[in-house]
Amino acid sequence: MYERFYRLRERPFALTPDPDYLYPSRVHREALSYLRYGIESHAGFVVITGAIGSGKTTLLQTMMRGLDSQTTVARVMNTLLEPRELLEAVMIDLGLDADAKSKPALLKILGEFLVNERAAGRLVLLVIDEAQNLSLPALEEIRMLSNLETEKSKLLQIILIGQPDLRDKLERPELEQLRQRITVSYHLEALDADETWRYINHRLGRASIGAPLEFPRGVTERIHQRSNGVPRLINVIADATLVFGYGEERSEIDEALIEEVIADLDATGVLGPRPNANRHESVVPVVPAVSDTFRAGLNATDAAFRTTTPTATSASAFVSDVGPAVRTAEEQKLARELAELEQALRRREQEMEIRERELAEQRRVLADQYRLLRGQPPAQPAAAAAAAWPPVSPTAKAPVAPTAYTPAPAFGSYHMKRRPSLWRRVKKTLLGTPEPILEDSL
Repeated sequence: MYERFYRLRERPFALTPDPDYLYPSRVHREALSYLRYGIESHAGFVVITGAIGSGKTTLLQTMMRGLDSQTTVARVMNTLLEPRELLEAVMIDLGLDADAKSKPALLKILGEFLVNERAAGRLVLLVIDEAQNLSLPALEEIRMLSNLETEKSKLLQIILIGQPDLRDKLERPELEQLRQRITVSYHLEALDADETWRYINHRLGRASIGAPLEFPRGVTERIHQRSNGVPRLINVIADATLVFGYGEERSEIDEALIEEVIADLDATGVLGPRPNANRHESVVPVVPAVSDTFRAGLNATDAAFRTTTPTATSASAFVSDVGPAVRTAEEQKLARELAELEQALRRREQEMEIRERELAEQRRVLADQYRLLRGQPPAQPAAAAAAAWPPVSPTAKAPVAPTAYTPAPAFGSYHMKRRPSLWRRVKKTLLGTPEPILEDSL
């Protein structure tokens, strides 16, 4: 388009992240130093955040270009994944078979691969871009992957790259264990006015064939004012400026042209609202808030819930720290979850009562069997102690009198009668001598 007119090899302000055009500003140099330190020291998690368009991906590409052949990299860019899908994405990027049906099988395959890589002297690096989109279970899955280690070192080095929303998620109490494992953290700030001037002319110089085209200081000041120092918006404005200058055949860029360009971009909505490049927090509340009406209903449900389950945790305590407004769908979802929890607890109580009755009956039967073996009559239930036994048959004409219970002889007291010896039988036949009551030792 305008490359030949301005003697450029290619478009210097393309939006694709090209490491060749990375301007080594102060914040980008510091971020690269943090990344290199985290990798070389085999630290825990490395977290790099920055506003939209601050150059995180370009920085990441530059870092990966500087890695040696002894580093195996798995990179995940689509982070709208469930925990198992995230694990499969990591394995696919490493060239492993992710078709196993069970999660333990996947972890076994991954663990064996990491051990083999470490035995070969290679470092395995997991880089997750756009990490702010990860759900809390997915972030917890990443923490569990960091547990793959030997006695002396980690088998997997993890780098999280994301927008400021990632820091909000990492501050959640549910991710306390993950947050404690972060050893390197850095936030990319926006470029100031001087760095914006150097950034624009650095890119023009990299793309120029002959004498480089330069934007004067007044033009870059205006670009910085509108872009707030965000590199992506700087690229959009600078590229549109070259297009306008080419259309009007202007070999030099002046302030009048840049004002025309910015006005046109604002009119068409290309630039959008003015960004806040130094934002560290998320624009969306991390925890959905709860309306006053729903809170009152929740308190009523909590009172009934405590009546049926005195030891249960308060339902209102679950949302004690949330704010003042939430969508109706979220309120209904939370109410359904509380109702399902209450029903589950009631079913559990009923099952426990039935089980206790069954155990009591089993204990009674075992006690009766034990008494029969010891030669004692079985114990009668308290309710049937005064009733006749056995019960009267419905078809009998007269009640049957209960017979006296004759206990069985004890096992140890039963003796078999010994048969007289041959000599005693002969003696009794010949002599007619009666058998003595107490036999001698013959």
